[in-house]
Amino acid sequence: AQLVESGGGLVQPGGSLRLSCAASGFTFTNFAMSWYRQAPGKSREWVASIPGTGGSTNYADAMNGRVTISIDVARNTVYLQMNSLKPEDTAVYYCNAYENSGKSDLWGQGTQVTVSF
Repeated sequence: AQLVESGGGLVQPGGSLRLSCAASGFTFTNFAMSWYRQAPGKSREWVASIPGTGGSTNYADAMNGRVTISIDVARNTVYLQMNSLKPEDTAVYYCNAYENSGKSDLWGQGTQVTVSF
């Protein structure tokens, strides 16, 4: 089982990016899917979550209103749409799959997002 993130890059302040997280080797049904980020010199922080079957979403205050997490169950892919990006959003963004039973906690390799002129 693995998660592979993509979609990061360099974007100017105020710009947008859509991150993708493709899962293989398992299905989302029994998992909670989340995005985290880690800025240089800081600890990893939670950004957003969605049940593996879709439905209610939750967001961290730092990005609430500027990000949307969504899921395509058929494609086994989770997305993070980020708008109005700020330089302080610069970080490596990670996808996480946490099994509801607590037995499995999967992480992707991360994708770099840099917000700068």
